[in-house]
Amino acid sequence: MADSLNCDLKSLSPLQLFEKVTEQGEKVRALKAGKAPKDEIDAAVRMLLSLKLSYKTTTGQDYQAGLPPKDLVLINNGTTKEEDEDLVDPWNVQTSNAKGVDYDKLIVRFGSSKIDTDLINRIERATGQKPHHFLRRGIFFSHRDMDQILDAYENKKSFYLYTGRGPSSQAMHVGHLIPFMFTKWLQEVFDVPLVIQLTDDEKYLWKDMTVEKAYEYAKENAKDIIACGFDINKTFIFSDLDYLGTSPGFYKNIVKVQKHVTFNQVKGIFGFTDSDCIGKISFPAIQAAPSFSSSFPQIFNGKENIQCLIPCAIDQDPYFRMTRDVAPRIGQPKPALLHSVFFPALQGAQTKMSASDPNSSIFLTDTPKQIKTKINKHAFSGGRDTIEEHRKYGGNCDVDVSFMYLTFFLEDDDRLEQLKQAYTSGELLTGELKKVLIETMQPLIAAHQERRKQVTDEVVKQFMTPRKLAFEF
Repeated sequence: MADSLNCDLKSLSPLQLFEKVTEQGEKVRALKAGKAPKDEIDAAVRMLLSLKLSYKTTTGQDYQAGLPPKDLVLINNGTTKEEDEDLVDPWNVQTSNAKGVDYDKLIVRFGSSKIDTDLINRIERATGQKPHHFLRRGIFFSHRDMDQILDAYENKKSFYLYTGRGPSSQAMHVGHLIPFMFTKWLQEVFDVPLVIQLTDDEKYLWKDMTVEKAYEYAKENAKDIIACGFDINKTFIFSDLDYLGTSPGFYKNIVKVQKHVTFNQVKGIFGFTDSDCIGKISFPAIQAAPSFSSSFPQIFNGKENIQCLIPCAIDQDPYFRMTRDVAPRIGQPKPALLHSVFFPALQGAQTKMSASDPNSSIFLTDTPKQIKTKINKHAFSGGRDTIEEHRKYGGNCDVDVSFMYLTFFLEDDDRLEQLKQAYTSGELLTGELKKVLIETMQPLIAAHQERRKQVTDEVVKQFMTPRKLAFEF
């Protein structure tokens, strides 16, 4: 009996073991509360201790009630927060370091893999294209299973891309463009379908807004996303509020995920409390479902085994760690991920950009004059207090926001390196570096605004209509 139990336990995933321990703990408490016979309580306690031992052997962690295995836990859950520790979750990004979040530590904590030179070279070989500057400069810095995506691609097996946007305001800022700029490049070099989820339902649940306003923001944000240049024949954009009611395949996957994730797990992963509305607690399943091709039968001809690649900022990773744990249990492939760093606020990498603070970033609606004023007035400087000191000691590119922004938006590697050398040596002053950023951002934003003007409501409707795309599956 004991051998058979041990054999059964070995076949369980860490999360399933966690659930077993939780259930057994509740059973022991119920037996004690009901004053059950001593031998029955003793047997239940022995079983609990055995389960806890199996859990520790499997995960290397002691069981803690309400805290699932570390691979599924946010970095601030279940740990003692130290002064220099970063806080990263889907709603909060906090760091005390002027350079920003320590991404090497984050890779270790989240259990992802670093995008190294070998992987970048492999992407170049597979696509025959020079790697995007976001890859070359470590802006997309971490991954899960990208090597498997490349294995499949090299063997002529297709995959699809999935990314998204939470439409919390009408105007998007330049930081919101990062995943879409990179996703557009991925779509072009790999020639694969793309689905873009607009989580207007999430914003309604989390923010003080009406359902109608959330849906309106979704359609307005869709115009900015389309203006990035996505191919209408290869891209499906959908609002959760709109698509969920029309797609049985999507809803079935949501229900399957919901069945396999417990309240204890989402509390551990996302920090939900007993006072959160049930919409929030069930929402992670809605963000998980587009990871499975059967959520889009019109695109994939009902096929269920097509792997998904998700480019996103690393704060979204908790959703997909949960998804990856559930996927094998519902007969689906695990989605692969590519993680980007965070885009810093103008005031510095320690502060979070806010759509409600117009001076925290450059918005896609800003005029050339607004862009110039914001950069000159608000962009945190890594320069010295006086020109004399700056000439003598040089500036610090690691904390200078203008230089950080240029790493995202100045595509010329040689020019960027020249600026870095000149600023670090003191030859280039802060005002001159800011001028380079202004001259980079003004035409970029103006060109985006011009493209957005061409995106009519009819074009949005075409992108958001469920339909077959230009691929055969």
